[in-house]
Amino acid sequence: MDPNAPNQKHRNTPEYAQYQRELFWAENEGKVPPFNTGIYPSPAIRLSTLMIPIPDPHKLEQRAKEKLSEGGWFYASSNAGQSLTHLANRQAFYRHKVLPRMLVDTNIRDTKTTIFGHKVSAPIGFAPIGICKIYNPEGELWVAQVAKELNIPYCLSTAGSQPIEDVGKANGDGTRFFQLYMPHDDELTISLLQRAHDSGFTACILTVDTWQLGWRHNDVATSDYAFYKGIGADLGLSDPVFQKRLKEAGIDPKKNPKEAGAMWIDNVWHGRAHSWEKIPWLIKTWKEISGGKPFAIKGIQRVDDAQKCVEAGCDGIVVSNHAGRQVDGAIASLDALEKIVDAVGDKTYVMYDSGVRGATDVFKALAIGAKFVFVGRLWVWGLSIMGATGVRHVMKSLLADFDIMMNVAGVQSVDQIDRSWLELVGKPTEELLVGAGEE
Repeated sequence: MDPNAPNQKHRNTPEYAQYQRELFWAENEGKVPPFNTGIYPSPAIRLSTLMIPIPDPHKLEQRAKEKLSEGGWFYASSNAGQSLTHLANRQAFYRHKVLPRMLVDTNIRDTKTTIFGHKVSAPIGFAPIGICKIYNPEGELWVAQVAKELNIPYCLSTAGSQPIEDVGKANGDGTRFFQLYMPHDDELTISLLQRAHDSGFTACILTVDTWQLGWRHNDVATSDYAFYKGIGADLGLSDPVFQKRLKEAGIDPKKNPKEAGAMWIDNVWHGRAHSWEKIPWLIKTWKEISGGKPFAIKGIQRVDDAQKCVEAGCDGIVVSNHAGRQVDGAIASLDALEKIVDAVGDKTYVMYDSGVRGATDVFKALAIGAKFVFVGRLWVWGLSIMGATGVRHVMKSLLADFDIMMNVAGVQSVDQIDRSWLELVGKPTEELLVGAGEE
């Protein structure tokens, strides 16, 4: 790619497509790309009766598996039950095909967008993922740092393995949101929200599909639960209210780290459902603490639930099935997205996650109507393979892929991406991804 291409003069963001040129040129300087970021389908796709073999799948995942412990790999890769929801997510992306436009002046393109008032480099952000220390000792700190470097939003999970304050410092003046798993201890909830606000997190995103972890066979079969082993509870152990709860229970986290970790996560993934009646209190509490900053709900798959979010006063929703990790046999998030956008897309800020494996997937979610897309497992693999360098490489590659996608598909700006760029082929019942249950 011409390093002096005119596109650079017309954009407010880096020309990420140049990262491809940098990697192509690397060998001339005695360098090599850090690793292959390719994510391909499982060993074969069956469309009706046609079997299409796909060679050499999952380069990125395979490399991460080599680097991680068995427990780390199982926790990152496992899905609920038979992995049918994960399968549905990928099938939905396969069914939607891109219709590129030719001879469009994409020399004036730009990947920039706005989310909750923040100007960011692309409609792509870091989804909240817990216990990142099992993937790398620095955990969330390096991820937050890279997010700041790339000027894309970072979302910290309540199940994070670093204190909120430390993650905020690592993210510097970056855009960051706090994902809440709401305890049944209101004082603890308030403390978490206050810490997030004080640490510069500018939105609260409540996850509602994970009161309890879904049944994930590999994790259960290997007792793979880091918190019960005293690993990864630092966000909770650093909370003053939870520290008070530990004292009340007579638990010393230094002498009894397993018990302390268990008590923390049992406050987070507690198995005790909340209901819509609790949402007005939570929104009011966050708005009072934050001075009116945005509140969103993550895990929405139904139109009526999306409508309830609007009625409750949510500033946004994340259409998500937790990447297939919670409800097995559920509808694909991409299929849910279209109905939800049609119902409430003009009433609230609609975001998306689940099943994203590349820039084309981001493009398709935006075309259906999402305003923003979060990715998770991709950067987890990068973190597992090479720490901050791995996260940076994966996300810069994704941004470059998206920039190039806009160039070759004839898109000048993110707000031009709509359903006219897509064609739907087949129906959910007409295709089966063979081997998708393999993790």
